[in-house]
Amino acid sequence: MADDDRGDNRRPDPDALLALAEKDRRGKLTVFLGAAPGVGKTYAMLARAGRLKAEGADIVVGLAETHGRSETAALLDGLEVLPRTRVAHRGRVLEEFDLDGALARRPRIVLVDELAHSNPEGSRHPKRHQDIEELIAAGIDVWTALNIQHLESLADLVAQITGVTVRERVPDVVLKKADEVVLVDLPPTELIERLKEGKVYLPESASRAVDRFFRLGNLTALRELALRRTADRVDDQMVDYLKQHAIEGPWATGERLLVCIGPDDLSEKVVRVAGRLASGLNAPWIVVSIERADRDMETTERLQRMEALFRLAEQLGAETRRVVGNDFVEEILKLARREHATQIVIGARRHRGWQRFVSPSLPDALSRHAAGLGVYFVTPDRKEKLPAPPRLSLPRAASLRQSALIAAAFVAVTAAVGKVVYLFAELPNISLLFLLAVLGAAVLGGYASAFIAALLSALAYNFLFIDPLHTFTITAPHEVFALIVFLSVAMIAGGFASRIKEQAEVARVRATALQSLYDFSRKLSTTAKADDAIWVAVSHLQASLKRNIVLLLPDKSDLKVAAVWPPDTELDVTDFTAARWTRDKQEQAGFGTGTLPNSRFEFRPLMGPHGLVGVCGIQQTDLRLDINAERAVSAILDQTAIALDRARLSEASVEQAARLEGERYREALLSSISHDLRTPLATIMGAVTSLRQLGDKMTPESRDDLLQSIEEEGSRMSRFVANLLDMTRIEAGTLKPKSDWVAVSDVVQSAVERTRKYFPGRLIETGIAPDLPLIEGDNVLLGQVLFNLLDNAVKYGGDEPVNVYARRDGADVLISVTDLGKGIPPAEIDRVFEKFYRRGKPDGRSPGTGLGLSIARGFVEAMGGKIHAESPAVKKKGTRIVIRFPAADKTRAEKTP
Repeated sequence: MADDDRGDNRRPDPDALLALAEKDRRGKLTVFLGAAPGVGKTYAMLARAGRLKAEGADIVVGLAETHGRSETAALLDGLEVLPRTRVAHRGRVLEEFDLDGALARRPRIVLVDELAHSNPEGSRHPKRHQDIEELIAAGIDVWTALNIQHLESLADLVAQITGVTVRERVPDVVLKKADEVVLVDLPPTELIERLKEGKVYLPESASRAVDRFFRLGNLTALRELALRRTADRVDDQMVDYLKQHAIEGPWATGERLLVCIGPDDLSEKVVRVAGRLASGLNAPWIVVSIERADRDMETTERLQRMEALFRLAEQLGAETRRVVGNDFVEEILKLARREHATQIVIGARRHRGWQRFVSPSLPDALSRHAAGLGVYFVTPDRKEKLPAPPRLSLPRAASLRQSALIAAAFVAVTAAVGKVVYLFAELPNISLLFLLAVLGAAVLGGYASAFIAALLSALAYNFLFIDPLHTFTITAPHEVFALIVFLSVAMIAGGFASRIKEQAEVARVRATALQSLYDFSRKLSTTAKADDAIWVAVSHLQASLKRNIVLLLPDKSDLKVAAVWPPDTELDVTDFTAARWTRDKQEQAGFGTGTLPNSRFEFRPLMGPHGLVGVCGIQQTDLRLDINAERAVSAILDQTAIALDRARLSEASVEQAARLEGERYREALLSSISHDLRTPLATIMGAVTSLRQLGDKMTPESRDDLLQSIEEEGSRMSRFVANLLDMTRIEAGTLKPKSDWVAVSDVVQSAVERTRKYFPGRLIETGIAPDLPLIEGDNVLLGQVLFNLLDNAVKYGGDEPVNVYARRDGADVLISVTDLGKGIPPAEIDRVFEKFYRRGKPDGRSPGTGLGLSIARGFVEAMGGKIHAESPAVKKKGTRIVIRFPAADKTRAEKTP
């Protein structure tokens, strides 16, 4: 460890910098935190807002609950207060915060009181803190108020202290993400006095509040909670600052614990002791386990023990980490510096004297290198026996007998080869051949084979090649020294070869598991639906484990079987009961567990970011899953849970988008109907009323004018209704155009004459090629298309003439309608054919219903043609709508009667 070199390589925490950058893009949240109602949170918030308003800040009051307090209500004078929205709820009309109004007003700062409030059913968000999150995401700063008893993590504690269950709750993460927490404090005695004076509640309510909630002991406890939580928030802000500026800890503003555990019996006590220590210090804590990169865990039981320890730590409120590394001391200290831990908690066993010199303990090594950190040792009970000294364990791949046979075979072959070589040349270094035998035995049989091969090689070399031959006697002293060196080198080389083999095997197993997970992830990434993800997971698990797999999903109040593999797999009553237990308790049940072990399946919960998304059952046998299979199953289930949660969110997003689109169309339709029906109806009603009341007194010219108005407005209403019916036919797929030979020139002339009747003062110019061929289509639909295009051109073309051209373009007949109006912006050119889309005129009004061009596209495509818009059309202005139909075959057209 080179602690002095750390200062040159310090870098800001990238996660902290990303969080800071994200905050810069969002609005800021300020929470006025109090211990109880009546301490003056709303008063302090409005007073501060008034001061900023006087300085010229753009600040508005979205919602402020004064609860009838006159001194608080007086602070609203001079502040802009947004109107509330009225919501019908259970037979009553409630006035709630208008989220859309605040987003439309978009002030720099908006005040939204009562953070823990629940919105009425049917609101966009169920909780007010979600409304505030949307405002912050839109870049608006929000000020709000909160009482400490409304925090989710304190609900049970508050109920225990006060005897009152708090219904309105706010997740702790909301307060944790606040950019500023302003503590509004008032001594309990003063608060009770204010309550008695009627400054908090009405007199009859105040007396009940004093008897139940506003007791001196309750208020004192709540005040302590508020002070502690505010101090924790300040401490979190200090840690964020340290990480953003690469200032290494520990920084003694608050305690943080790093707890080290392993798969031993003492670790459970370490976790529990650390939990009590963290609770007493009100400190965050991290539980970490370190695994060697070159070794795998020995048994599945050790892995299961680690998983149980992690679950216990998470239940006690800890954050868990898994670290891979070879130098345990360096990894622990590196994590402690990165997380700004102030204390390290670790288990320390008693060691026999000789073990201290053979293998120094991890606690001793930490205490020597943990400069500036406190190291807390957790020792076993006195009655606990000392751990047995470490013993050399045989490799799992071979028994002792197999190891001996492998070693003997390598040594025998090497001795025979050496004897043959010795017959032709008496080499002084022939002992090197036996090193090959030791290495070969180590690679094939492990360390035990290497050790046996080293001993046999020493004996064989002495018996066959050291004088006197064929005896185990050594006469020359240098031969004794050479034999000892050979034996040592052989054992060391064999140990290294065996270790390399083990590492290669671990690497192979991990690579296989990683490839399997990669294949699964790749399959999962191509699935968009929940059913596809379920079948991918079930089939992959069955192929990997060779066991029956079942996956169940929550369905209202029960579970439904979503997929099984093989298909003939069935669940009995015990299996379903175990699965329901897993769903309800979110813990393993069934075979091999303490809950319903008679089940044939082991059920595991699939936990996504938003809670339980499913239950997976794995049919077990007497042969338990090994450690690598356990890890693979855990990883597959985690990815499956995320995929299912993602699919659910995707489906909800699609449904929400469909609802929003339907709502947009509905609003556009209602807006269009309200305008395009009301206007002609008003004209008709006015004309009819005038005729009935003044008919005899009016001149014939005036009566004709009124009748003409009735006729024109009636035709206008008829066109509007016809457009709605046409759009309904198009969307329902019931539009079936005729297939006749159509003379385009006749249809164009007819449409132009019809348009001139409706717009007698507009100039419409036509240009039709003389050799225009016939097209195959529907005369009536094509005429309606051209009329809609001409109607659109007249409305948006200003006072300029409208041009209609028809000509042949290769194998197609091309018809274009051009106006010389303002034109269409490039970003909107593809939207002109959408339903209810209307362009604004130069005077700011949007005429028509927004259905004409959409109907035109539907008719044209139904007849096999194409339609598109071009803008600018002429001299950087105007719009041209172009229709293209295939020209009819001349021979067929002439033969058709």
